[in-house]
Amino acid sequence: MNILAINPGSTSTKVALLTGDSFLVEKAIVHNINLLSQFKNINDQLDMRIQAVKEFLADNQVAADQLDIIVSRGGILPPVKHGAYFIDQLLVDTLLHRPVQEHASNMGAGIALKISEQGGGIPAYIYDSISVDELLPEARLSGVKGYDRRSFSHVLNTRAVARKIADREGFNLLEENIIVAHLGGGISLNVQAKSELIDVISADEGPFSAERAGALPIYNASEIAKKEGADALYSYEIGRGGLISYLDTNDAREVEKRITQGDKEAELVLKAMAYQIAKSIGSLAPVVCGDVRAIILTGGLTNSEFITKEVKKRVNFIAPVYIYAGEVEMEALLEAGIRLLRGEEEAHKFTTD
Repeated sequence: MNILAINPGSTSTKVALLTGDSFLVEKAIVHNINLLSQFKNINDQLDMRIQAVKEFLADNQVAADQLDIIVSRGGILPPVKHGAYFIDQLLVDTLLHRPVQEHASNMGAGIALKISEQGGGIPAYIYDSISVDELLPEARLSGVKGYDRRSFSHVLNTRAVARKIADREGFNLLEENIIVAHLGGGISLNVQAKSELIDVISADEGPFSAERAGALPIYNASEIAKKEGADALYSYEIGRGGLISYLDTNDAREVEKRITQGDKEAELVLKAMAYQIAKSIGSLAPVVCGDVRAIILTGGLTNSEFITKEVKKRVNFIAPVYIYAGEVEMEALLEAGIRLLRGEEEAHKFTTD
């Protein structure tokens, strides 16, 4: 059983190789910033990233035709279901040339398809795309006709962590409702009702995070747009907001250190972020009429005891709170490959209908 997992990010391509049932090689291929800056569009990086993955396989003495399956992170597609999708030319072309939004993860399927072709048609899939959309009809409306809410969240990590917590605690995700919050550079939350993602709070409509402003009040957003311009407003949602805006750092560990040194502003900002996370969790409980089996906190910020303690004390009246620090995206891709090879899951076929 030889499984290749691929997860492209903005400045690196994470790859992992499972050979047999145990031997695992994992690597973050860091791409030269100066080289990346030469590419006008993200898609222009595709050939360079394909070559980097080929070199990773060669370094580990695995030929493409020795692979049994390739699983890539899913990019930002039009609305799809959770789980696996076959990678074909239509899916790749949609991600590369007609994406809902430009994102480094859109290259994953293209990389996987090229390696698959080199290996003689190795089965290749994406898994748990960012744009999994199983929203309730009433969850779609934004309040302005023609501008529906979008269903974007950290699906790959939140579903994988949900499986781990359910296995550990002995409950069945197909029978229960859970709320999962991914706390990282961006923060997103979702409600998984019997495994369907029936509502989400995307990174631009929820709590502020290490780098994102989250859901700005419309008056504040319009003032920023008037005074600083639309591009500046957008920049607060993709790198200049949150902790960076208030404290000039995106490192929660540094903020906690300031707090221990008596920095009251740092304490207020971190408390406010935790407060907003808790409010967002609470706002999702009515989606399932309060029938919540578990609340799960995951992502890099859950390494902060300050944050998890502040959130937990405000939401543990809703359901038991479980913490799974960090993220398991590469593990999730490899485990998806195992389930697909064993026939425990079936893949969807992407269409544009």
